[in-house]
Amino acid sequence: MILFFKSTGHHYLVEVQSALNNNDIRKLTWLFGNAELLKTDSIEGIFIGPRKEMITPWSTNAVEIARIMGITGISRIEEFEEQKTGSSGFDPMLQHRYEGINQQVFRVDKKAEPVLFISDIESYNKEQGLALSSEEITYLEMLSKKLGRTLTDSEVFG
Repeated sequence: MILFFKSTGHHYLVEVQSALNNNDIRKLTWLFGNAELLKTDSIEGIFIGPRKEMITPWSTNAVEIARIMGITGISRIEEFEEQKTGSSGFDPMLQHRYEGINQQVFRVDKKAEPVLFISDIESYNKEQGLALSSEEITYLEMLSKKLGRTLTDSEVFG
């Protein structure tokens, strides 16, 4: 379950395993700078927040702070910034633009792609535009040959 706390221009999303008691809610309200707990399952608007696939270091710290405060059962806390019309600046490698946020905001439905075996590293480098140097290709080819047999730790780690 996701709880939504609203502060000026920011929303804090708290993923909990079970309902929190009133004392825990008061602690989180204080922790988020007197943010208001919204009694809703979703929020309309445009938000910039972390990519759902990545738990941020900020979240890890926030969950640990909540645990130290005696609040248990929280798995993730993330901060989302409400966007005004026309603003679009964010880092797409770390963040995502959400049109509305709801109970599924952290759900990842992607399946892992199958392992791709590459027999010609030089051709794959050109096809995929990896920009590997000739030294890197030589190293990877050598490593690939060594991996055909069991490697010792000294071969792998130098």
